[in-house]
Amino acid sequence: MSFRAPAGGRAREIPYFMNIRQKYFADKAFYRRILTVMLPIMVQNAITNFVGLLDNIMVGRLGTLEMSGVAIINTLVSIYNGCIFGAVSGVGIFTVEYHGTGNEEGIRNSFRFKILFVAALAVLTELAFLLGGDFLIGLYLKGKGDPADAVQILGFGKEYLRIVMIGLVPYAFTQCFTSTLRECGKAVPPMITGLIAMGVKVILNILLIFGNLGFPRLGVTGAAIAVVISRFVELAAISLWTKRHLGAVPFLRGVFRSLRVPGSLQFEMIRRAAPLMVNETLWTGGVAFMAQSYTTRELTAVAAVSISSTFYSLLSVTFIAAGIAVGILIGRQLGIRAFDRAKEEARKMIVFTALIGTAVAFVFVGIAFAAPSLYNVTPEVRRMARDMLLITALYMPANSALICSYYVVRSGGKTVLTMFLDSGLMWLFQCLPAYLLSRFTGIRVIPLYFWVQFGLILKLAVNLYFVRRGDWVQSLVEEKSGG
Repeated sequence: MSFRAPAGGRAREIPYFMNIRQKYFADKAFYRRILTVMLPIMVQNAITNFVGLLDNIMVGRLGTLEMSGVAIINTLVSIYNGCIFGAVSGVGIFTVEYHGTGNEEGIRNSFRFKILFVAALAVLTELAFLLGGDFLIGLYLKGKGDPADAVQILGFGKEYLRIVMIGLVPYAFTQCFTSTLRECGKAVPPMITGLIAMGVKVILNILLIFGNLGFPRLGVTGAAIAVVISRFVELAAISLWTKRHLGAVPFLRGVFRSLRVPGSLQFEMIRRAAPLMVNETLWTGGVAFMAQSYTTRELTAVAAVSISSTFYSLLSVTFIAAGIAVGILIGRQLGIRAFDRAKEEARKMIVFTALIGTAVAFVFVGIAFAAPSLYNVTPEVRRMARDMLLITALYMPANSALICSYYVVRSGGKTVLTMFLDSGLMWLFQCLPAYLLSRFTGIRVIPLYFWVQFGLILKLAVNLYFVRRGDWVQSLVEEKSGG
């Protein structure tokens, strides 16, 4: 509807702005739905990452070399975590749509498949660390610096890895429970059990890293023990909650009487989940690769990257939780074949997430000048960390919109396209420049970091193009029932 100005007057422009508002913004009920799913996830992830921040600071108080050794192992373990996340998330596409159509047996089968999938991944990762741990750590010790420092960093890394490996299996099984509960609208229990585990971890860190209240001062070893115990506590807590609330989660009743999953469904889940798992592995591997590229310029860059990434993880929980919520809500719309509504809501959710990222960026700027002083590291590492934090803040609005668009495309089960748009473009626009600039130029760490992060802008442009095309709009439930 348009309005005409009085005779001799000019046309009012209100309809144009109203159209912009209707196209990119929604009513309160819309945002309330997002927040209902988003907030429990955000709280749990915020607490988890806050505990990770405390870990990082406490280990950082031991010294630059200890922190560097632990940071290298955490970077390597993050590849495994990403692989597990990709596996359960890929199968979770089916879980969300089964839940939307009330198919309890379908949810049960998807959960069983998650268990089998992650068990195999855990075994393979354990073997990789046992056989190639020294080699993997050594990849990060090739930059400029004192060779004696490199030897000590290797020792601290091996010491930490030897114990942390024990926690890989319980972490994988925990992700099967928490992802399934979230996908079925039960986001609060994983949050509570996560809080319990994180509380245990904080207490053990305080006691074991510095030897408080009569406990031995174990340093890096104490940090690793705290990680492992917290993993087992979280698995025990979520398993116990599930057992006591089977009425609220009927799809898990009798789920372990058999691990059999129909063959045709296994094939379909592998076909859909494998690209997503590969994507997450390539993505976290890309992060590890970029970190390794920074260390080729300066050995202690790994400590600065660890500080920057830890604070990013803490504050990015807002728009990452929004992205997860987007995937769940859009997936439900696709499950009931409300395609037009899914496309409309996807556009509004991307704008909403970008605004969250912008607000977080302003907070991040303030943190950049205060955070590095919390660590017992060299002045050079503090300056490097500050500059990395400022660059991260600069790109945060684009990064938040990028994460949301990723979850939009993924919600439709277009996992090969998702892999190209996420990890494929990451290796093209970020890892490749990182390799070329670090190996064939004399560029220093901070300019290198800036240009590598610029790749996020290019990734966002390509992702938004495919979101607008709408290739991701489809229903997996409809596809299977039709076959």
